[in-house]
Amino acid sequence: MRLTSIVAKVVGEVRYGDFRTATKYVSPDFVVKATERKGESFSSHQEYLVTIGKPNYREREFIKKALEAGESFPIRKIQLERER
Repeated sequence: MRLTSIVAKVVGEVRYGDFRTATKYVSPDFVVKATERKGESFSSHQEYLVTIGKPNYREREFIKKALEAGESFPIRKIQLERER
């Protein structure tokens, strides 16, 4: 799967879903994540932060559990997270 299509999918999940963060696990050492950045409430534009590369601490914990469970990479489902 091409990187551009992965980025489009994670940004689409954040934009059109009711989620703040969407993460796609491509391999144990490579993830693509999109996060909606909240601005002023009256603003008419939307900002998305796209992170591509090595997983952070939380993502490494998820990968460790997925490998223990026998999950294969790339993980098909995009992991979604609502506001904290």
